[in-house]
Amino acid sequence: MRSDPASIAFEASLFDVLRTGLRITRGDPRLATRAMRLLWRQKTAVGRRDRAERRGVHVPPFVIYSVTGRCNLQCAGCYARLLHQHERPELTAERMARLLEEAKDLGVSVMLLAGGEPLLRPDLLEQVGRRPEILFLLFSNGSLLDDARIGQLARMPHVLPVLSLEGEEKETDERRGDGTYEHVTGAMERLSRAGAFFGTSLTLTSRNFERATNEAALRALVSRGCRLFYFINYVPVELGTDSLQISSEQVAELTRRLALYRRTVPALFIAFPHDEMAFGGCLAAGRGFVHINAYGSVEPCPFSPYSDSDVTEMSLEQALASPLFRAIRENTTLDESDGRCALWKKREWVKGLAGRGGS
Repeated sequence: MRSDPASIAFEASLFDVLRTGLRITRGDPRLATRAMRLLWRQKTAVGRRDRAERRGVHVPPFVIYSVTGRCNLQCAGCYARLLHQHERPELTAERMARLLEEAKDLGVSVMLLAGGEPLLRPDLLEQVGRRPEILFLLFSNGSLLDDARIGQLARMPHVLPVLSLEGEEKETDERRGDGTYEHVTGAMERLSRAGAFFGTSLTLTSRNFERATNEAALRALVSRGCRLFYFINYVPVELGTDSLQISSEQVAELTRRLALYRRTVPALFIAFPHDEMAFGGCLAAGRGFVHINAYGSVEPCPFSPYSDSDVTEMSLEQALASPLFRAIRENTTLDESDGRCALWKKREWVKGLAGRGGS
């Protein structure tokens, strides 16, 4: 059995999220039934993780998998474009299928599917549709969500599309391109009509903070059918953008607003890395989650692109035994009390660890 208090608290929080999902969908029997089924499946996953732990394998409940480095947009400051481009080929469809099966067998509860734009992988929805044991969060720019794909998603309650916005129309189109906001909100309306549970991700900067987190804007999205809000504090991967990080005052205000919205707004609210503050610090490197990039490298976090393990050369179980991950987990100074990514702040240390094989 696992003994790390942060890991235990993080697992408990996943169940709290699912129970909240059940509560906010009670008015829709079809969605409520789906939420109950997902909750039951996650309890089964905990048993699988505990069995792995007894074998000496620490399996995080949450995996971020960037399925492709390709994208059809050119968003300013995109971490995938700046940190995760390689000459290597992306994982084949066959290796992706084995990876998802390995994750299921090990007891991974949730996989966040990122990119690039994940829907540029034509095999993706078919692959995830075969594995209802895992809850998939499909992070998409929404541009490829045609009626056929929306129909598929409506039939897969374990796959939740999460569409990216930057706040309101002006901020979204400035970062993502003209017409993006209109396209995304149109996709939301079609998802709602199809009966799909969906959400939005909002990258919070010092500039868009107020417009992206004010209650009126969030309730307007709820009225469109949005039931999940994923706030991501901006990480300055692009040189010269440190000023875009949210301020200490905004970090404190986000804490206050999240507490309020979780009581009063009929939606789920997740904040990264902000929520890690409540768990005593960084949850990366397998403490709560890991990142697998499009080319097979298993990394501590999307914002820490260093690795000593690769699923093109080994199983996911073997990759999770990474000495690099163990060294990071044993560090007690990965402080995120300022709401900023601890591994990004200590990236030279992580890079050095990876160069020494994690020792």
